Amino acid sequence: MRGKFISFIFFVMITNLLSASNISQFIHEFHGNKLRIEAIDDKIIHIERYPIGSHQKKDNLAVVLSKQIIMSNKETAENFILKTKAIQIQIDKKTGIITFYSAINNPVLKEAKTDSAFEVASDICGNAFHIQQTFSLPANEAVYGLGQDQRGIIDYRLKSVVLEQRNMYVANPVVISSRGYGLFWNNYSRTTFTGEAKGITFDSEIGDCVDYYFLYGEDADGSIALYRKLTGDVPMYGKWAFGLWQSKERYKSQDEILHVVEKYRDLHIPLDNIVQDWLYWGEGNERWNSTEFGNPQFPQPQKMIEKVHALNAHIMISVWPSFGSSSKIYKELNENKQLYSFKTWPDEQNVRVYDAFSPSAREIYWKYMNKNLFSCGIDAWWLDATEPEQRSNQGEIDSTLTALGSFKRYRNAFPLATNRGVYENQRKTTSDKRVFILTRSSFAGQQHYGASTWSGDIDGRWDVFHKQIAGGINFSLSGIPYWTTDIGGFYVHDNEFPGGVSNPAYQELYVRWYEFGAFCPLFRSHGSSTPREIFNFGKRGDWAFDAQEKYIKLRYRLLPYIYSQAWKVSSQGASMMRGFVMDYANDTSALQIADQYMFGNSLMVAPVTCSQYIKTEKGNSIFDNSIVAKRTLYLPKGDNWIDFWTGEKYIGGTKVEKATPIDIIPLYVKAGSIIPMGPELQYALEKSDAPLEIKVYAGGNAHFDLYEDEGENYNYEKGLYSIIPFKWNESTKTLIIGQRMGHYPGMIMKRKFNIVFVSKDEIGSGQPMKNNVEVEYSGKKLELKKE
Repeated sequence: MRGKFISFIFFVMITNLLSASNISQFIHEFHGNKLRIEAIDDKIIHIERYPIGSHQKKDNLAVVLSKQIIMSNKETAENFILKTKAIQIQIDKKTGIITFYSAINNPVLKEAKTDSAFEVASDICGNAFHIQQTFSLPANEAVYGLGQDQRGIIDYRLKSVVLEQRNMYVANPVVISSRGYGLFWNNYSRTTFTGEAKGITFDSEIGDCVDYYFLYGEDADGSIALYRKLTGDVPMYGKWAFGLWQSKERYKSQDEILHVVEKYRDLHIPLDNIVQDWLYWGEGNERWNSTEFGNPQFPQPQKMIEKVHALNAHIMISVWPSFGSSSKIYKELNENKQLYSFKTWPDEQNVRVYDAFSPSAREIYWKYMNKNLFSCGIDAWWLDATEPEQRSNQGEIDSTLTALGSFKRYRNAFPLATNRGVYENQRKTTSDKRVFILTRSSFAGQQHYGASTWSGDIDGRWDVFHKQIAGGINFSLSGIPYWTTDIGGFYVHDNEFPGGVSNPAYQELYVRWYEFGAFCPLFRSHGSSTPREIFNFGKRGDWAFDAQEKYIKLRYRLLPYIYSQAWKVSSQGASMMRGFVMDYANDTSALQIADQYMFGNSLMVAPVTCSQYIKTEKGNSIFDNSIVAKRTLYLPKGDNWIDFWTGEKYIGGTKVEKATPIDIIPLYVKAGSIIPMGPELQYALEKSDAPLEIKVYAGGNAHFDLYEDEGENYNYEKGLYSIIPFKWNESTKTLIIGQRMGHYPGMIMKRKFNIVFVSKDEIGSGQPMKNNVEVEYSGKKLELKKE
């Protein structure tokens, strides 16, 4: 009997051994469809499903990681089982339904069905299919991302959205789950996302196959880092990009634009970027977007740019993807048949959008930008209306041909293509100036091409302001880290705020929006209808002026913190504007909060998004702050918190009421944080050798890497940068300043640090803090014990 038992075990072992193998991809047929699975990484799985015999042609526009790794493969009676080091994939032999498991066999995500119908869809370039896939989700799972929406939605679990590029709405088919995974739905056509109690569905208008990537990062940060690994990392911006941008629709002469920069300098108010909007090319749509300074109000553009630079500022300029028929760029693109036939904006027959899916058209686009603008010293690009705007009927738009196929099939990837062209061509031109692009639309992978996005031409209203917070959080949770908004709203309507900037009611809205803007990845004032420059809000001593100045100065003092966070974005796949799912996924009370967020890993921001100090007398708005208002907010569970303004300590998992005078935004520091702060500046690269204040917020162990480089070029890609590590040990009350790692040209060899152990009793006292310690640092390790 014992011998038979041993023989049986031996037989089972041999059978299992023979049924196991290592493969680079799994291909199998189920019910007339072919399933293909490959592992791009131990934590990235690529799924394709398509009808047997259908032609597979896929232009993979967003994905830059194309390698395959080996998976183990074995069978049971019910399933095919594929494994990497981090993921197990089970495929039901009868249905083809896929279930994803963690390495320790915990279920993560399951397909709901595989019969996605593959109904034939009309396309001018041949047969294609209507594509659909549903995933089953448990009841308590929240889902984030999907680009940018204007409805104030934070969790899409029970929401629907049509993913189609248009002004104010960004289509990015990436979701991040509160259960620690992400999905990238790899389709460029108009797509409807539907969230229901049973799960979520992607439903695309046209495609060749179900095509998605499963990203198992185990948490939101990890999944976004995998998304970046798949679709491209994030290049560093010049340090100036994190300072203040002043813009409006529009500066009408070179004298006006220079006056604004000079006025900021005269007032000693920080500024790093001035923005020139449209019509610098001249009046008349036949010259639309010629990329040339044809407007007689700009007679010496190069001298204007040189003067801006002499004032230690940068200049950004607006360029569109459409061109008027008398422009040289239109004529060259038209000769090459690289202009679309549909109407755009301006809605005239002689203005057409170029084919950004054509590499040669992208070369032509850059050729004129380089010759007419970049060579004159322009520092950054505002690529407006990159949806692009479409004013024809849907049939005409869908039947437009691109270099890759129908516009219907590729429409949502247009902003990716046009931004990519500018980035790649500028990089070929020089490495001395980092590419910066601000653009109105975005698609997966666009973070790889130096592109940031703003929230479009929104109205200046309190309800719209409130919804921007959720819009920015979800944009960031879609994997693209740099986002901003028109502070004060693009449109300011007379029926809302008669008199615009002179109306105290609008001033209150603008100030609160400005406070929020200081804690966005990019700090940008822009709009139409009424002036936006700080000096149009009064003078020092006026509440609207003083509040803005306070936050400009605070933003610049925080640049060491912000720029170091930017390095984490580029080097670690991190995010700067962080929904609570990123740091507090286990706090169910935090997951649905749409108007608070983390700025970096240490600061929690709770903007004030309603009027608190305006009363109406005889039809006029009066600012009345005789009674200080409050804002109720939630402090997430898992950490304790310290009020940035007062030093008062709070326990996480509680609601608090914060007094909110007009110049206070509720701002809390996570206990166990280190925040470096610089001196007051006029521009980002000023006083690079000045002492830094290192604020230690006790209450837990803390770590912060202070990142520094030259601030303008791409030498950091060659390893020319430095990191100074700071560590706080809560139990021993010791701060360790570690040995500096790395170097770069012009690096300050000896630094002065003013170490501040933050104490409630001393904040706001007006007296020097007793807990301050000044140290000189030459790159060697230092230890400081708090007395």
